[in-house]
Amino acid sequence: MDIEEVLELADHLIFTKTGKHLDHLQQAILRGTIQNCTYSEIAEDHYASESHVKWVGSELWKIISEELGETVKKSNFRGIFEKGRIYKNHQSAIVKNITGENVTVNNHLNVSCKTERAKAQQQNESNLNDTQTTLNQPHIDLNDAPKITKFYDRTQELSTLEKWMIEDKVQLITLLGLSGIGKTTLSLHLIDGIKTNFDYIIYRSLSFAPTLDETLTNLLEIFCNQDKIEIPLKLETKLSQLFNYLRQYRCLIILDDIQMLFCEGQLAGYYQSGYENYQLFYKKIAEVCHQSCVILNSWEKPREIEKIEFENRPVRTLILGSLSLAAQDIFRDKNLSNPETWDILINTYQGNPLWLGMIATLIQELFNSRVIEFLYYDEPILCDSLQEQLKLHFQRLSPQEKTVITVLSNSPESLNLQSVLTQTKLSNSELLNTIQSLIRRFLVVREEKDNMTFFIVNPLLKEYVKRV
Repeated sequence: MDIEEVLELADHLIFTKTGKHLDHLQQAILRGTIQNCTYSEIAEDHYASESHVKWVGSELWKIISEELGETVKKSNFRGIFEKGRIYKNHQSAIVKNITGENVTVNNHLNVSCKTERAKAQQQNESNLNDTQTTLNQPHIDLNDAPKITKFYDRTQELSTLEKWMIEDKVQLITLLGLSGIGKTTLSLHLIDGIKTNFDYIIYRSLSFAPTLDETLTNLLEIFCNQDKIEIPLKLETKLSQLFNYLRQYRCLIILDDIQMLFCEGQLAGYYQSGYENYQLFYKKIAEVCHQSCVILNSWEKPREIEKIEFENRPVRTLILGSLSLAAQDIFRDKNLSNPETWDILINTYQGNPLWLGMIATLIQELFNSRVIEFLYYDEPILCDSLQEQLKLHFQRLSPQEKTVITVLSNSPESLNLQSVLTQTKLSNSELLNTIQSLIRRFLVVREEKDNMTFFIVNPLLKEYVKRV
């Protein structure tokens, strides 16, 4: 009997006892045990802590022992395997389960035993179908999520995300873009199309900047309450326990408003004091072997993500841009007139659904829905609601970024680095880091002219800066 047969039999034992199949780490422990690997070696090969592997192994031996009716440990499992006892005991357990009697099983089962095995197989197939039905109806926890009232076409983005999650088995996705661009709406709308591929789907907003300990506790409550076990007290143990569930189940966790963990007044992506351990959390999501996916929604890209991507981990980044023609549906919903002018609005307000909705409301209220009358005014119009949105972005900037943004905003044309340098007191290094940060915040874009790189500030932010 080879290793795969033992894994198959062990899987049957576990399923009979728990209704769940062997997960990836449990299989690795069994395979490693047969191959005389230590817990330390198994942990290293599967990006898990040795203590977690030992804990999973202990639970595994306990279940197998109960099903076989004898003590099974890592130290004797190989011996049981080599003597074929797991096979014999396994068959005895099946028959005892069905008939309630002890049956001696030889290498050649009699007809009666074959009949009972057939019944057992039918029962297990039935259980498997029931389990599959349950998997197709995942536990969905969207208590934190805002209600989606409108969704404007993001077909390409949805297809990309679905492919990453279902086909490519990506473990960590960062969904980036300016406020109002539709990150939250897209990630929530995504759920309906992929939910049958997951056991758990959870949305959590970090808008009030919870610590990592608080976030892990919040997530573990969902699993631990169901399993009727206590949540660990130590942060490290909570982290280990969560990854155990990410291996055991196929989970989708959406963490929104990641930017609220970052400092205001510093370059993009720097964590507030006390929140730095989120970096380790994201790193482990990408590195540790599991079958789940975590989506991070943010205005700014966490700095550690770039390094993880460089290491060729199962990580992807999607930047949301303009809605383009799909934004016209916003104007139809608002009953705006002059559809031949709608593209001008879309370009001016960068296809941002929130910003376009604010301007469409202004056109309704002041111009009786006539877009052409609104467009008599050449400069971009910033209603109060839109100014508040831009203010949120501007307030987050470091002093160096505000200086560079002001220089770019007051220039009638795009500037290259040398031009910006002459108008600021920043060193070469400071200027390069500042420009890079502004690009990461989606507030400045590059433009190539005559084999030189020029920089342009976001037109609406430019208009806002002129007024402050």
